[in-house]
Amino acid sequence: MGGQDPQPTRENATMFQAYEWNVPADSQHWRRLTEAIPKLKAVGIDSLWLPPGCKASNPEGVGYDIYDLYDLGEFEQKGKRGTKWGTKEELLELCRVAKENGVGLYWDAVLNHKAGADRTERCRVVEVDDNDRTKEVSEPYEIEGWLGFDFPGRGDKYSSMKYHWEHFSGTDFNQENERKAIYKIVGDNKGWSQSVANEQGNADFMMFADVDYSHPEVEADVKNWGPWITKELGLSGFRLDAVQHFSERFTNAWVDNLREQCGPDMFIVGEYWSGDPQAMTTWLDAMDHRFSLYDSPLLNNFSRLSTTEAADLRTVFDNTLVQLAPVNAVTVVMNHDTQPGQTVATPIEAFFKPLAYALILLRREGYPCAFYGDLYGMQKGPEPPSCGGKLADLMLARKLYAYGEQDDYWDNANCVGFVRRGTWDRPAGLACVMSNKGYGEIRMAVGDLHKGERWTDVLGWEDGEVEIDEEGYGVFKCPGVSVAVWVKKDAEGRDKFPTNFDADIYGKGK
Repeated sequence: MGGQDPQPTRENATMFQAYEWNVPADSQHWRRLTEAIPKLKAVGIDSLWLPPGCKASNPEGVGYDIYDLYDLGEFEQKGKRGTKWGTKEELLELCRVAKENGVGLYWDAVLNHKAGADRTERCRVVEVDDNDRTKEVSEPYEIEGWLGFDFPGRGDKYSSMKYHWEHFSGTDFNQENERKAIYKIVGDNKGWSQSVANEQGNADFMMFADVDYSHPEVEADVKNWGPWITKELGLSGFRLDAVQHFSERFTNAWVDNLREQCGPDMFIVGEYWSGDPQAMTTWLDAMDHRFSLYDSPLLNNFSRLSTTEAADLRTVFDNTLVQLAPVNAVTVVMNHDTQPGQTVATPIEAFFKPLAYALILLRREGYPCAFYGDLYGMQKGPEPPSCGGKLADLMLARKLYAYGEQDDYWDNANCVGFVRRGTWDRPAGLACVMSNKGYGEIRMAVGDLHKGERWTDVLGWEDGEVEIDEEGYGVFKCPGVSVAVWVKKDAEGRDKFPTNFDADIYGKGK
């Protein structure tokens, strides 16, 4: 009997965070993304992380100030029918075009809290310490909290659930005396969740009106929402906001229900922002490793290396999630929270961005997520596109060439490299070399199958050619404080470089 043909190599997956914090509040973003989808697909993006597009507490709200899970820009509520991003009809058109182009959609689900209540309600509370939510600092008393959610514009469509004080575990404002504090709501079966992180004693309360997942009506309503929005929009997965701040027990139940009703392949990534990879792997253990998390320790390493002169590049993966749990790591260089001016702004010097992106896009480990603000630029500042406009080229290099065995050449603190050997059906491979201190070169083996080939830098930053010798080695160079990505000069798809990607998403050049 003849041997079976080997399985074809799956094309590399790349996620794209399809917004930054300061996208104009012009309700045109769903339209912009719809037009951009074919161009994003062409350079290797196969999944979009959409912003939190449920109705926010005000018309310009990004969506983390969430008001109504079931209003996707359909109802006249909070001063407008659409959201900052657009109307539901425009969102549905985006979903149609994404499906047509084979691009998956991940929805940013904000389940920890609600904001913009329709009215106040009186309830009993006890104040807790700002820095330790397990310490009570007052006797119980009544406040007038913004805890009544009636959703008058939507009525009972999609869900008849209305939220009252008993559906929350805490709030942060007493209208009666206009005083801000952290108020833990007192009542039967009330208290902070015990299946949350222990930041500030107990991480349950983060902001606004804190949703209480020990209440059966809340649990039923939010579990119902997951399959509803998935089927409504044709989603492929979710990004769960602030997972260490709400019940792990409920999160597991929510995902179980979602996968039972919408299929076992629904992708889930959680935002667990921490510098401690051990805390993150402990959370993943509790969740049976059925989730992914963003690799914030890796992002912190990028920041450290970029802001320290002649730092040791070989330490880039030390104490990171992609090192400890690569299957569960979503790797990022920047996002809406870490961009300049935001809550956990994490500076990464411009010279280091292409090195960082090469490290997440071209290596075997992790699921990389590129950032809208790096591809298109950021409105505040404003900040131009990063990587000298070459991020699309790096993403396309991943799509076409980042396959097969990976060999590292990490002998020099300031000049490191790696090769990908290719596979039987994606044989091109690549060689990547980078330096953070002057000109660099490394002799690396790409395999004797490539002997006699001539390779060039797809980024165009390093001139010349490298001829692969009889033993499969080449001497690969990079410019000072930069990166080069070498590929056979007539490899399949090589004519697509440079991509000359159109980053004018706002039409300023039209």
